[in-house]
Amino acid sequence: MQTSTHLHFNGNCREAFDFYARTFGGKIVFAMTYGESPAAQNSSAESRNKIIHARIDFGGQFLLGADTPGEHYHTPQGFNVMAAVEQPAEAERIFRTLADGGQVTMPVQETFWAHRFGMCTDRFGTPWMVNCAKPAEAVTAAARKSA
Repeated sequence: MQTSTHLHFNGNCREAFDFYARTFGGKIVFAMTYGESPAAQNSSAESRNKIIHARIDFGGQFLLGADTPGEHYHTPQGFNVMAAVEQPAEAERIFRTLADGGQVTMPVQETFWAHRFGMCTDRFGTPWMVNCAKPAEAVTAAARKSA
């Protein structure tokens, strides 16, 4: 089984997905507007250029999204999208990029479990965690020291 995150946007899915593809080095492999879909005749004039479905490929992992019709859109809450990064410098770059124009919840920093970890909500309203994990042995050793 594989799970993927499906994000809802309030009319700016295309802009957000262009931003995510650049930020993470992914490729938008599919994007369809309401006006291009088989349900185009049932779409309102203001939604025809909005995204009904988009998909970014990050080398075997995917991020999905759509513009939710205004009356059905809700600000995201109760979750974060986790970006697991290999190198601390890359974690810092990604965090800065995501946080630019958004809101920082926890500044990127070293923690007992990560070389770098930070939390923010980007300018599109998506809540993120950026994590550059330490090896499991280092985390276990830190937990033993504090016990």
